[in-house]
Amino acid sequence: MITQRRANIVGLGLIGGSIGLALRERGWHVSGEDHDQARVDRALTIGVLDEQGLSEVVDITFIATPVLTVADQVKRALAETTGIITDVGSVKGGIAASIEDPRFVGGHPMAGSELEGLDGADATMFLGAVWVLTPTPTTADATFASVASIVAELGAEVVALDPRRHDQVVAVVSHVPHLAAATLMGLASERAEEHAALLRLAAGGFRDMTRIASGHPGIWLDICTENREAILDGLDGLIDGLQRMRDIVRDDDRAALLDRLRRAREARANLPMRVVQPSELAEVRIPIPDRTGAAAEVFTLAAELDVNVSSFEVVHSLEGNRGVLVFLVDASSADLFRGGLLARGFRPAVQRLD
Repeated sequence: MITQRRANIVGLGLIGGSIGLALRERGWHVSGEDHDQARVDRALTIGVLDEQGLSEVVDITFIATPVLTVADQVKRALAETTGIITDVGSVKGGIAASIEDPRFVGGHPMAGSELEGLDGADATMFLGAVWVLTPTPTTADATFASVASIVAELGAEVVALDPRRHDQVVAVVSHVPHLAAATLMGLASERAEEHAALLRLAAGGFRDMTRIASGHPGIWLDICTENREAILDGLDGLIDGLQRMRDIVRDDDRAALLDRLRRAREARANLPMRVVQPSELAEVRIPIPDRTGAAAEVFTLAAELDVNVSSFEVVHSLEGNRGVLVFLVDASSADLFRGGLLARGFRPAVQRLD
């Protein structure tokens, strides 16, 4: 008899609601709670939850509350529930520093919607999205592997990063762009008072650059508090880059301008794309050694080497109770990945699928 898998969700906003819909679509029984009873009632109505409340015996609990409250909610879930625990906050350093428990691993799905709260909840939100996990030395391999498997089941690509490294990267690719978009939108709005037609003339490029400024402003107060150092560093880099661009335009340095625009275009074209052709994939089998954090180390190495993991699974090892990680990766990076694994004491076996 197969026992139905069970999950808790604490916080029923956009991401928590989407997780609930996605889990229930895959046969999970989902319990949940929110400080706003009206949200709970709506979540029950639209199929996000099976029942209200925090179930004690579950496979996993997702904490989807504002970042300043995550650590306390994780500690509460550790005390009141069984199973593993993860969160979805976009800042990880403070949480990782305050939680040292083998049942917890931090997480951050890089997904969203222009709609707010449960109005934007979507079971397909995580299909093809990157979901970052941030293991620490205290995270159990079983915890990391289980959360990674569930995230992959929701359709996301799993990437592992050190919590501090995550915060530095996300500041550049998410937090600073949002603040820059808000600043540009503010500039346009101020100038529109002088030129009534300005915002009516706003075309594709402007709308693309400022789209993220339409996001819910409330969450950014906590994010800017929690990730202040990395955001300030990113803003300094952006300001410096804009100052250099200003100097180039002021001096009518056409060669320098063309060079910067070309390099930006090339970098944009080289953003990673998902591998879809089996002939371009290689299978990497990695026995998990008997040391804490080994599974997370493999995922972290893949992220450091920019190895695209198309899919993965954990299979039983014939050598004993330990498992084997089976990765499908871009064949062009398989040798690099293998070398990195060997250097760290793993024993990988690589085979192309073609």
